[in-house]
Amino acid sequence: MRFADIPFHAKEKQRLIDMVDNGMVPHALLIQGPEGAGKLSLARAYVQYLHCTSRVNGEPCGQCPACLQHESFNHIDTHFTFPVIKREGGRPTLSDDYISEFRDFLSTGVFSSFERWQSMLKQEKQALIYVDEATEVLRFAGFTSHASQNKVVIIWLPERFHESTANKLLKLIEEPNDNVKIVMVSNNPQGILPTVYSRLQRVEIPRYTEEEVSSWLSGRQSVEEDAARAVARLSAGNMSAALDLVSTSGENDTRLATFISLMRLAYLRKVIDLRAWANDLAALGREQVIGFFNYASRMLRENYIYALMDPRLNCMTDKEETFSRNFSPYVNERNVEELMQVFDHASRDVAGNVSAKIVCFDTAVKVILLLTR
Repeated sequence: MRFADIPFHAKEKQRLIDMVDNGMVPHALLIQGPEGAGKLSLARAYVQYLHCTSRVNGEPCGQCPACLQHESFNHIDTHFTFPVIKREGGRPTLSDDYISEFRDFLSTGVFSSFERWQSMLKQEKQALIYVDEATEVLRFAGFTSHASQNKVVIIWLPERFHESTANKLLKLIEEPNDNVKIVMVSNNPQGILPTVYSRLQRVEIPRYTEEEVSSWLSGRQSVEEDAARAVARLSAGNMSAALDLVSTSGENDTRLATFISLMRLAYLRKVIDLRAWANDLAALGREQVIGFFNYASRMLRENYIYALMDPRLNCMTDKEETFSRNFSPYVNERNVEELMQVFDHASRDVAGNVSAKIVCFDTAVKVILLLTR
């Protein structure tokens, strides 16, 4: 991974390059910022640059043995730690158990998302970093380096540490081993254990602007300019979300159809039909249900804003706007806050392994009560 592969962020890239060039590599570094900003790729480029033996103009050479190993995700002195699904039968739960899937995940492009990784695991359980992985990291850190001066642990999403994991790694962060570097990548630094967070040197990666997203999509992804601008508005600076919108426009249409069906059936108070609607939605699987609830929350927000009649404030597709012209009057100051809370709470309940069928039907009933206020 080269720094040039990641668009924009020139100031942040230069800061990472200067750390290596000036011999000021921190023992524990946190690259933090919103999802879809290219942070994991920046971490990979930084570590490859650190290990490269023939750096060229602020970039890893791409040809030395270290670079070739990094390009194939097989560098012997680099260990990846990331959220995984707990193994059954009391067996240790390690990132290395899923390293093949993670390599495939990294190979999909510069921008990553936890939702995409969770879907690649093909299980409904929430992925976490368990204490067994902390033991593995300590074991890795205890060995001498083989091919490079520095051994590096790249930890993706430390906010998904099990509490016991964070506590077990705390000593390694407080009392570093010689020539062992830790690079963490976080979408939600507030979720990191404070005693860990306070010991990390931090690099903040900003959200992309709409102009940056639009120009990158039209220039690098060959998306038509009008479509790129619309996607840039909808993605709110999240490049992963922008790419998902480009590649899964059909999925967005499906969620819109599901949303329209819910609102029409709720308005007509067709409880029996809503139970069937709830069962159909739940059958899609936990992650799809969560995705729909998040989508519904966004649509409610957009419909409330739509009444202001200022198109600069709205981020909707043409199909969404067509529906919203007639639907938006039903989302108003009397019900918008409670409606959004219904969907936000439903998303959290399903993520917490509450029965999706029960949550979907309960949500539909609450929409009936709120929609006609």
